[in-house]
Amino acid sequence: MIFLLLLIIVLLIGILIFQWKIKKEQERAIQYIHRKLHVIVNEQTYEKILVTTTNSEIQQLLITLNTLLDQHQKIQATHRKMENSMKKMLAYISHDLKTPLTVVLGYIEMLQLQNGISDEEQQRLLKGVHAKTLEVLKIIHTFFDLAKLEAGDTDYPITKINVSEICRKNVLSFYDLVTSLGLDIKIDIPESSIYALGNEEALNRVLNNLLSNAIAYGADGNVIGITIRNDEVNIDIDVWDCGRGIDEYHIDRVFERMYTLEDSRNKSFQGSGLGLTITKRLVEIMNGSIRLSSIPYERTIFTISLKRMMY
Repeated sequence: MIFLLLLIIVLLIGILIFQWKIKKEQERAIQYIHRKLHVIVNEQTYEKILVTTTNSEIQQLLITLNTLLDQHQKIQATHRKMENSMKKMLAYISHDLKTPLTVVLGYIEMLQLQNGISDEEQQRLLKGVHAKTLEVLKIIHTFFDLAKLEAGDTDYPITKINVSEICRKNVLSFYDLVTSLGLDIKIDIPESSIYALGNEEALNRVLNNLLSNAIAYGADGNVIGITIRNDEVNIDIDVWDCGRGIDEYHIDRVFERMYTLEDSRNKSFQGSGLGLTITKRLVEIMNGSIRLSSIPYERTIFTISLKRMMY
């Protein structure tokens, strides 16, 4: 009987020691998790919390914490990227506005300081002021348009649109400019109407921008073109040129905010670096996609894909 009681006491002591060890292990694990979490959050590191434990509850806690840390780190990375983008945008805004405004100031000072200036010279200076003022307004409107698009503060209702007709209208608006520059224009638009899900105003802006870019940056290829292709699901609109093209390194970046095509194509043309960003946002509003392929001096193609409507 005494032996049995001693055995029971030993077992109970063993259980208590085992439970004490488990409790200590849990306390150490929780203390370590607390310290590590504090370091990760305060120092903005990209670590995860790794603890070796057999406790299922602590394991579940670690899974949840690491999931939250992963989401937090992604948010922080996105925030930093947006912050850097905004800093870059503000720098570009300052530069883009400073240049024409400096010219305007120069024209005004010339008008103020020069006595006996001829009417002809006065008119020339006033025309310069007018042109540069319009340039400033265009820059401001471009930044304002992008801000509205990214904030979702736009009204582009998605309806059935006649892609063939819209493309013809946009090509026609550039025809005189293209011919005056001595460029050939190749048009491959089906005679029958092809309809897509989109917005006419948005598609007009997209095509206007892409055709303008083709003329500005691809004129050295002496030909630009527009092609419509389709299957039962999608309609693809290709706006292309045969100019010097875009280096492979730049292809994935041309739709970024503040990235200017003169970095990769033609330095003689200056822009705000927002045209293709706005173009991409407008295409996405229409639930479409846009992609770029380029082989220098063979063909550079911007392709817009929209959902086809058969009814």
